[in-house]
Amino acid sequence: MRYHALATDYDGTLAHDGRVNEATLAGLERLLGTGRKLILVTGRELPDLLSIFPEVHLFAWVVAENGALLYRPSTKEERPLAAPPPAKFVRTLKQRGVEQVSVGRAIVATWQPYEKTVLDTIRDLGLELQVIFNKGAVMVLPAGVNKATGLTAALKEMDLSAHEVVGVGDAENDHAFLSLCECGVAVANALPAVKQRADLVTRGDHGAGVVELIGRLVDDDLRDLEGRLTRHHLPLGTAEDGKPVRLRPHGAGVLIAGPSGSGKSTAATSFLEALAEQHYQFCITDPEGDYDSLPLAITLGGPQRGPTVDEILQLLKRPEENAVVNLVGLPLADRPPFFLALLTRLLEMRARTGRPHWLVVDEAHHLLPASWEPGTLALPQGLKSTLFITVHPNQVAAAALASVGSVVAVGKAPEETVRQFCGVVKEKPPGVPAGALQAGEVMFWARGAGQPPRKVRVTPSRTERQRHTRKYAEGELPPERSFYFRGPDRKLNLRAQNLMLFLQMADGVDDETWRHHLRAGEYSRWFREAIKDEALASEAEGVERRADLPAAESRKLIRAAVERRYTQPASSPLPMPGTDAERVRAPAE
Repeated sequence: MRYHALATDYDGTLAHDGRVNEATLAGLERLLGTGRKLILVTGRELPDLLSIFPEVHLFAWVVAENGALLYRPSTKEERPLAAPPPAKFVRTLKQRGVEQVSVGRAIVATWQPYEKTVLDTIRDLGLELQVIFNKGAVMVLPAGVNKATGLTAALKEMDLSAHEVVGVGDAENDHAFLSLCECGVAVANALPAVKQRADLVTRGDHGAGVVELIGRLVDDDLRDLEGRLTRHHLPLGTAEDGKPVRLRPHGAGVLIAGPSGSGKSTAATSFLEALAEQHYQFCITDPEGDYDSLPLAITLGGPQRGPTVDEILQLLKRPEENAVVNLVGLPLADRPPFFLALLTRLLEMRARTGRPHWLVVDEAHHLLPASWEPGTLALPQGLKSTLFITVHPNQVAAAALASVGSVVAVGKAPEETVRQFCGVVKEKPPGVPAGALQAGEVMFWARGAGQPPRKVRVTPSRTERQRHTRKYAEGELPPERSFYFRGPDRKLNLRAQNLMLFLQMADGVDDETWRHHLRAGEYSRWFREAIKDEALASEAEGVERRADLPAAESRKLIRAAVERRYTQPASSPLPMPGTDAERVRAPAE
């Protein structure tokens, strides 16, 4: 289920002439029978609403006074969301002849044609108030308070995101909360401006339109509207014809695949930034610690300890939080079983709440190997809206890749990546355009769209470079991804778990050890496979091929290549006393 709540305006939407008829009430009860929740979002003051709408108990929360007051019918709890109106303001309005002034907990309301007097009074008294119109009504509220801010407060109480909500309204003051909701609907009697901005306009007016909307929600969860919700689509990049390429934020999964160091993490981070910008919640399962410093999320687990399923779920209860599940602290053999246990709980959470909106599975060939069988898990349906990242598509479980709708191939042989994927899902490979991908390009294939794969220049990631630099320059790579200076006779065992330690040790080891690893091409291999920096690896390969260089000169060139790309931390880690690493000197300033 995608939509877990319906937020509806009262006057002109749910109600006609202030009253809700029996057919509309029956529709509301039908929606509740599906497990969805109701939220009432109204400009009315609470006492007035309660006096004319005894069925308010059907709603989990009421946002009253145009966003200034929360009310929970089940407990009769009231919670003001704004300061009360200044007494001098109300007094001055009456002195200036404004009739029918209504004062609530935070709202002051009147009717046209007094809007000019209201605006002049706000200006003359120097107050930070705003005027909101609702057909003929003139509502005055503290600046920044509207139906969207009130609905946001209600959703926080319900542990829901606006992406799980359909909103329906009819008037000017509904614009804000309809735009907030994943899907904004206007009833047939709505103002033209509201209809123009809505994702859907019902055929029926007032309550009949709401009942019509409820029927569509119950029948198919508004699946047929997905193509219209383009305001939520996520930018991937730009095609060769200059047109933007976007991904839908709900439904089919995405595969990013290609060799190590070819740009998978850059493409993935760009996608994660797009999710975060639109407040879609994601959970990354990270077997190798590649995302532990991602600023968009909170990392659970690390080199010293593995995470727990309960702490992950507790974090994700808050819709505004994203999670990185770092599995480095678990033994290699324990990571896939932990992931499968977590996956079961995450899919259960999704069924209840619709979140996390996206699951991200890094090193998918390790966590969901080809030999895996899903058992009783609801796949591929359960793995929709999942991003798989892998070097080897042909080593990922077919049940997982069946949910993929878009393939993003990176590296020098994108046609091979697409071919491997098609082999797993038993599909004829499409023709892949010839020509090497340039830096920053990917091969994008929208499976089932009837279009061939095409080159796309990925939207540059704002955080990838910062994350990559910090992690590999001064972070803590796991032992299996660290560099080891061992020498030709394997007499040494000096571990460099980041680039700064690598440079320190490179300066300190003897020339024979340095040249041994240089001749074997091990520096470029480490930069490519562990550091995942293709440009650095290529530059190192150029140094490795120059057999005539003295050891000191090749050290200098490798150091320069690293320092051009990575910022040295303020204080580099020091070796532990009493070990071989004492021979390592600090890098030159």
